[in-house]
Amino acid sequence: MTASGDEIAAGTAGRGRLRASHTDRDQVVGTLKTAFVQGRLTRDEFDARVDQVYASRTYAELAEVTTDIPAGPVRTKPPRDPWRATKLAWRTVYAIILPGIVTLIALPGGQGNPSAGVVITTAAVTYLLFWLVGLVVMVGSRHQKRSAGQLPPRSAPGAGG
Repeated sequence: MTASGDEIAAGTAGRGRLRASHTDRDQVVGTLKTAFVQGRLTRDEFDARVDQVYASRTYAELAEVTTDIPAGPVRTKPPRDPWRATKLAWRTVYAIILPGIVTLIALPGGQGNPSAGVVITTAAVTYLLFWLVGLVVMVGSRHQKRSAGQLPPRSAPGAGG
């Protein structure tokens, strides 16, 4: 774990003139690496500060290298779900395309062309059934995710055997 510039400065308050060890320098370099990765330092600034760290002899000189680097991490956006587009595509297929295909298969075809009323009724029933099943699956999945980390309820003392 790396310390921020403020933490290093606070730690050097009483020992500023004492000589720093290699471990101390490595810790400051780690802080600089973190700041560089977070975008707080350019490559040139990072290189210059690393050179300054290895030239530093005391804790006070080390603290000067990181005094302008804030302690907290930079806020980042949460990572995007890589499967989001695929999930949306499958939901579209399930909610729109698949019921349409099932409707065409389920239409009575023995008597020639079915009337418009039969087609509309069959399509409405098919879509309604698919959407109800989808809703039940979605609610069940959500319930399962919520209860995933919980233990089953404990029985009352003395109940059952």
